[in-house]
Amino acid sequence: MKKTSNEFIAIGLMLFALFFGAGNLIFPAFMGQNSGWNTWYATAGFLITGVGLPFASVLAICFSGKNLQQLAGRVSPLYGILFSCALYLTIGPFFAIPRTATVSYEIAISHFLPTDMRSYGLYGFAFLFFLLSWYLSINPSKLVPRIGKCITPLLLAFLFLLIAASLFFPMGSWMAPSAAYDTPVKAFSSALLEGYNTMDCLAGLVFGVIVVESIRLYGLTSNRGIAGAALKSGLISTFFMFLIYAALCTLGASSVAVLGHVENGAPVLVGAASFYFGNMGSMVLGMIVVLACLTTSIGLIASCAAYFHTLLPRFSHKVWATFFTILSFVIALFGLSAIIKGAIPVLLFLYPLAVSLILLTFLHDFFHGSRKVYILSTAFTILPSLYDALKAAGLSVPQAARFMDALPLSSFNMSWLLFFAAGFLLGLLWEKVSEIAKDGVAKE
Repeated sequence: MKKTSNEFIAIGLMLFALFFGAGNLIFPAFMGQNSGWNTWYATAGFLITGVGLPFASVLAICFSGKNLQQLAGRVSPLYGILFSCALYLTIGPFFAIPRTATVSYEIAISHFLPTDMRSYGLYGFAFLFFLLSWYLSINPSKLVPRIGKCITPLLLAFLFLLIAASLFFPMGSWMAPSAAYDTPVKAFSSALLEGYNTMDCLAGLVFGVIVVESIRLYGLTSNRGIAGAALKSGLISTFFMFLIYAALCTLGASSVAVLGHVENGAPVLVGAASFYFGNMGSMVLGMIVVLACLTTSIGLIASCAAYFHTLLPRFSHKVWATFFTILSFVIALFGLSAIIKGAIPVLLFLYPLAVSLILLTFLHDFFHGSRKVYILSTAFTILPSLYDALKAAGLSVPQAARFMDALPLSSFNMSWLLFFAAGFLLGLLWEKVSEIAKDGVAKE
């Protein structure tokens, strides 16, 4: 690979395009509203999980040279399939695909309708949105990539104008934070979880293979070389995502004085566009977001259908695409806020497992790829992840609560790291004992 700046920039911009989605814009804006005076602390937490972890997930795929199922299959082949299915369903029909429709509706349509008509409006919009998504996902067309190539620059241009206006002419002063963000520590820890909502860490494990194949086109073949190229190129993507998310956090923080506290981040973007550019501004934003979310929906439906077709080829790609489209439509009818709320327990369960897999991938050579280490590290991580997920779902576990809540990092929902470390060390010990036992048998 000729390590020219143009090639690194091209890969970096591709990474940015993969991670940058219209649906993700609502989370930093909403978090800024809630964090108020503590916005900078919250921004730091959000950037770790919303930007840092997705970057790490792509590097893990590049470093290993494996796809998601193969990588998770290092624990066991069955776990590889189950974990891959869980990720595809999460970034697909359970949450991410329905979110594309509901974000589009909230930003483009909802605010033009009377309050009592908004539920009915969602039903009609979602039906048309998914009908078009289904048709284009089963009929490959040059139209979709062309729209994708045009709409991202348009969205970035509009965001740049909106962000610039908010920085030079803030809507208002930062207000007092909400209860979940009322101290710097709480703001940081709450924002760590808010970053999960982007789902980009999970998505990075799925489409990291695209980055690997793109880098190989430039002549690199070794996993370490590919990971090194991805690291350098990824800094470009990380830099732009950092700027956009940080700016949207400050936009949200300054919006409370004018908009008040809203239910989710979509009204923040709509209100800011209307405040600075009038009704025409909110209409332009809505049109761009609808097209951006439509291309995302089509891509996710096609990707999920392709993966499940490989698992169960007796059902055609078209059947899987139809099934996932219908499922996404039904879930979208619950509305954006319900989808975001429903995703939290699932993400609290999946994210630690994803991060543990990323850590094990980078440490793979250190423990010589021992399956014992993979098994125990993952098994120990599942326990606190399941506890946090059940707790977030309102299913209390009194017997475990006292112990879990007393652990270090529990206030950050990061106590799973202690379990991971314990499993990792026990896995190393198990491997060492097995080696000693084998040597003893061989000498006899």
